[in-house]
Amino acid sequence: MRMRPTLSWTPTEDLPPGTTDLGPVTDALESGGVLVLSGAGISTESGIPDYRGEGGSLSRHTPMTYQDFTATAQARRRYWARSHLGWRTFGRARPNAGHRAVAAFGRHGMLSGVITQNVDGLHQAAGSEGVVELHGSLDRVVCLSCGASSPRRELAGRLEEANPGFEPVAAGINPDGDADLTDEQVGDFRVVPCAVCGGILKPDVVFFGETVPPGRVEHCRALVREAAALLVLGSSLTVMSGLRFVRQAAEAGKPVLIVNRDPTRGDRHALTRVALPLGAALTSVAERLGIPVDDRTAA
Repeated sequence: MRMRPTLSWTPTEDLPPGTTDLGPVTDALESGGVLVLSGAGISTESGIPDYRGEGGSLSRHTPMTYQDFTATAQARRRYWARSHLGWRTFGRARPNAGHRAVAAFGRHGMLSGVITQNVDGLHQAAGSEGVVELHGSLDRVVCLSCGASSPRRELAGRLEEANPGFEPVAAGINPDGDADLTDEQVGDFRVVPCAVCGGILKPDVVFFGETVPPGRVEHCRALVREAAALLVLGSSLTVMSGLRFVRQAAEAGKPVLIVNRDPTRGDRHALTRVALPLGAALTSVAERLGIPVDDRTAA
């Protein structure tokens, strides 16, 4: 499956309006077997902006594509300088009420699984288990030549050594962990090679224009087949990698429920779209179900 570099989506048809009624979401969770599909919108309350919502990063930032990253050393220098700085802020983000509510639903046996389009690891930090990271994770690095995988913290240490005093002030942080830096701020930032073979290092995430591993896609398809309902949280469903699971669920007659403040590309397939802030909405659902939302988070 290939992520199409679709950066925006404009409705071409009349979509059903959003609602504030959380009843269908509550009912689905109470029945159990709900598969969660989350997007960048669930992490905004943790200080990580989404791509397309109000104040979304696409208004000022074009995400790196796989084609650009592999094309030139300059593109990789720019990416790693921005990502290295962004990693410091990204790594300090903590789960919010939305992540904690999802973890609580899982602990109480209401979920069949969690698929996330995010690369921030916040679902796991909140206590969710067995999370499928559809687009990978920023806390891992992979070599494009030999395939060696290593922890991001190790690369961060090597980049610190190679770039002493690199402390530019970023204009903002983006959902992909990229910091907003000018070319002047990037300067002559030094990129380090794979410690095993000297090859090109890349974060273990799926860039726009890159292929999601087929095995991961099939695992997600199986989760949709096994689920009783699909609950989409904080995703515009603009890219096909997430939208296809919504279509699969709808075609199989499974209810699709969306919690997202803005219209999504999957609204016409959904039983309902709840247009409320995620943290408050999911906390309210948990209260209706009599489930405590644990505020402890992993270090």
